[in-house]
Amino acid sequence: MTAITPELLSRLDVSGPRYTSYPTADRFVPSFGHAEYAKALQQWQSGRPGALRPLSLYVHIPFCESLCYYCACNKIITKHKERAAVYLQYLAKELALQLQYVSRKPSVSQLHLGGGTPTFLSDEELRSLMAMLRQNFNFVAGGEYATEVDPRTVDESRLAVLAELGFNRLSFGVQDFEPSVQQAVHRIQPAELVFELMAAARRLGFESVNVDLIYGLPEQTPESFDRTLALINRLRPDRIALYAYAHLPERFKPQRRILAESLPCAGDKFLMLSRSHDALVAAGYVYVGMDHFALPADALAVAKRQGRLHRNFQGYSTQAQTDLMALGVSAIGRMGSTYSQNAKTMQAYEDMLDRGLLPVERGLVLSRDDHIRHAIIMALMCQGHLLYESINLAWLVDFQTLFAKELLQLQTLQSQGLVQLSETGIQVTPKGWYFVRRVAMVFDRYLQADQNHARFSKII
Repeated sequence: MTAITPELLSRLDVSGPRYTSYPTADRFVPSFGHAEYAKALQQWQSGRPGALRPLSLYVHIPFCESLCYYCACNKIITKHKERAAVYLQYLAKELALQLQYVSRKPSVSQLHLGGGTPTFLSDEELRSLMAMLRQNFNFVAGGEYATEVDPRTVDESRLAVLAELGFNRLSFGVQDFEPSVQQAVHRIQPAELVFELMAAARRLGFESVNVDLIYGLPEQTPESFDRTLALINRLRPDRIALYAYAHLPERFKPQRRILAESLPCAGDKFLMLSRSHDALVAAGYVYVGMDHFALPADALAVAKRQGRLHRNFQGYSTQAQTDLMALGVSAIGRMGSTYSQNAKTMQAYEDMLDRGLLPVERGLVLSRDDHIRHAIIMALMCQGHLLYESINLAWLVDFQTLFAKELLQLQTLQSQGLVQLSETGIQVTPKGWYFVRRVAMVFDRYLQADQNHARFSKII
């Protein structure tokens, strides 16, 4: 990272998508609703004679007991636990509506509970949710079954319930261990609590434990974040997601409680990133890409080494691009050649279900061009290289003719040391990995057309 100068950083640290999908969710249209999603479900089944390929399943639990000021997720802040029981009833309604278009019991190889705070649910509510899912889906042996965990909402007995229910992966939201930073973002959780939960997770046999960190938060400094990294190295999670805080108070109301002057400057943010990378690599972690690190034996690091890395709405994944069925308010899914997103407010979500409609508020049918560009962007984001021939053979095109304009743009990035272009393909350089989003943006037809990047977070 010493090769990245302040001048280069200022030129390249632009706003851009994270590319958990292409096209990105801001391109979804409201003309895609109940009828279009129902058709997508029918086509998904009819297009695969015999056994259906296992699905990924995402369930959004929107509730949180307290507000974290940095949060940009779709959540409902409440201490009324009874709301969860009502929500589970609506999840059951939605699932029944979706499965009426699928005559065979689908298999699931990947489950993710997100939020909000999934552990807002009580033990019995979690049991009820998982019983409903297992009744309607065949869970594949050896699959990845994960849930996000707010450390403030669980103890060892609650983790034991998650293990009993079949979860084998946990994601702890840590963000930062520094007390002054925790106070500034309204999320107080002592490091000792996280260490105790990590030890409990190890005893209970969870296959992988992820920790989320955020750099660029209020009151953070490179030195304070060094202290958090030292504790993380002692904690030794299997995976680390290191995200840059995106301060967009005009879009996310909770962030208005964060004073802009309390945020670290761009130079300090970059120092946090570069020192984090150095510290984690020195501690034995593999840099998977963009914002993920993993221990060498973890499945994510193995997939990176073997060229099997993939990307979906939850970030980097070891599983191929499976169809994703999504449940819950604001949940985003992919079935076949379509993306869909449920209604973002609880009122709209419940109202559509009460009227017997799938609660899809917007979505998109992917064009052939979308599919080709999706393949290119995911190859760059996951493998860091692309062979023109692979696209030519898969889509019967001439890459260098079809993307002549994009290749011309890449020459600028090549002069900056981010990529290497050859007669056969594109290679992202080690320096380019830090700006891989910028490389992928070259192939984003929608982004190139309007040049309005302000709605996205900064790359660094």
